[in-house]
Amino acid sequence: MKEKYTGTILQSKALAMYLLETSVYPREHEQLKELRNASVEKYKQLSIMNVPADEGQFLSMILKLMNAKKTIEVGVFTGYSLLVTALSLPDDGKVIAIDTDKEAFETGLPYIEKAGVAHKVQFIDSNAMVAMKEFLDNGEEGTFDFAFVDADKDNYINYHEVLLKLVKIGGVIAYDNTLWFGSVALADKDLSQEWKDGEFGVNRIHLMELNIFLADDSRIELTHISIGDGLSLCRRLK
Repeated sequence: MKEKYTGTILQSKALAMYLLETSVYPREHEQLKELRNASVEKYKQLSIMNVPADEGQFLSMILKLMNAKKTIEVGVFTGYSLLVTALSLPDDGKVIAIDTDKEAFETGLPYIEKAGVAHKVQFIDSNAMVAMKEFLDNGEEGTFDFAFVDADKDNYINYHEVLLKLVKIGGVIAYDNTLWFGSVALADKDLSQEWKDGEFGVNRIHLMELNIFLADDSRIELTHISIGDGLSLCRRLK
């Protein structure tokens, strides 16, 4: 009897590499590849804070299908997803990127410039809540087509409330890492002590709370996708 296509097959490293090597890497923009490699070289294991290439490919498709023109990114790191977005927007599009780590952003900036899309990028070195509230104060409510959030997990719900004002009705808010290495599906008794008490465990709790919150939020249409480390797409309804 053939094994069903569930469980370990769909979650295997072999299948992940098949997807990357067959469908993703051959189509990855040269500067995205260079930025990805530069991130690994400088930040080693921390480079996983960038979205994986297959998730970047998916986000690019979403942005193009939406005809997005004005977007906001909360949490930038070295800017893989930022470059994905800039490459996906029209020539007169704009992505506003907010992060307090300017040094990490500047690691990726040469590749953004080399790709010829730096004119689409506005980087703001600031606390995200402060910057977003300034946008509201400046009359930019409902002017963003898309938002991507990959930042401090304890603030995701707070970001959600502000982004529901900044993103237009019909626009999309995307939250990264919402499966948190699969730990959100595990019972506490099945977790190591590190995942219970450390930073990983704290973030797991915040993301579990977010997932329940989004599932019950009537202001959005929700799809929770098992790509990368989990991606939640929220389409604003009202």
